[in-house]
Amino acid sequence: MIVPEFLKKGDVIGVTAPSAGIMEAADLVRLENAKMNLEERGYSVKETPDVRKCLHGRSDSAKVRAEEFMGLITDPEVKYIVSAAGGDFLSEMLPYINFKKIAEFPKWFQGYSDNTGLTYTMTTLADVMTVYAGNFSDYGMADWHKSVSRHLDTIAGHLEDQHDYQMYEAEFQDRITGVEGFKLTEQVKYFIPDGSNEVDMSGRLLGGCLDVLTDLCGTAFDGTKNFIRSTASDGIIWYLESFALPSERLEMSLWHLRQAGWFDTAKGFVFGRPCFFSSAYNVEFNDAVMNALGDMNVPVITGADIGHRPPRLTMINGALAKIKLNEEGFTLHYDFEADVPDREI
Repeated sequence: MIVPEFLKKGDVIGVTAPSAGIMEAADLVRLENAKMNLEERGYSVKETPDVRKCLHGRSDSAKVRAEEFMGLITDPEVKYIVSAAGGDFLSEMLPYINFKKIAEFPKWFQGYSDNTGLTYTMTTLADVMTVYAGNFSDYGMADWHKSVSRHLDTIAGHLEDQHDYQMYEAEFQDRITGVEGFKLTEQVKYFIPDGSNEVDMSGRLLGGCLDVLTDLCGTAFDGTKNFIRSTASDGIIWYLESFALPSERLEMSLWHLRQAGWFDTAKGFVFGRPCFFSSAYNVEFNDAVMNALGDMNVPVITGADIGHRPPRLTMINGALAKIKLNEEGFTLHYDFEADVPDREI
């Protein structure tokens, strides 16, 4: 795996909008505050022209979005790229992305939700590690949650173990000032759906938003089989979260990926909290997951701090990881020694 250069003080952080852009007044305030917060911490921020535009859910045409993203990739000053927002149409730009250039000029790219279209393909097609975590707006809150600091610390090479957070945000919050923090109202609860007392798994992390991954499966941008073959000695820990899949679509999406061979080297699964969930058949989320995967006889965790209901763990696609869940809580440990043996981290 290619590990991009870790961020240093004085480096340039790029922000771009590969899906939707930002136009709401409060969100623009948050954008400016994010830039200020990062500059106060010793970084410069370079913003692409598509960030402050949005029409029909798109910051610009697919080709322009790709060009602006690739401009940051090939910019020698930019070391870390963060998506401005999520959305629905990122995959449209994939035909215009040069994955060979991404491998030639590896940069950390971070985002979640629709940004799975890049975080996943950059790892599986270009062999470059990426980060599934908050979008750029998270850096705009007045008082950073510990998870937000962890995102930046990780990109800077500080790879301390991560643990479950105590509380999470159960509903979307309207922004008034633009610099609000997370509104944490519900207690975090991790589950082992098969009833086991503890889980211990090792492998390379891979995953993202299941809604997007299902769309990618079988397309020209599905490099999963080659990737899991090349990492077969390590195996894959799949981390997955859904935006709006009901139980029936969740089960069939997992069935689809499984039948496509994606899970052939799976060492285990970690599911984030679903953003919206319903069921036409009165099936609970954990039961839907086990209906689809229970007979694989690999560890499964649900309720994790991944995805649309913050706070969010910093998930690194392609990284070797060890995950444990027991009565003492959840631990995510990264092992970069095999990938960067000569680099001090």
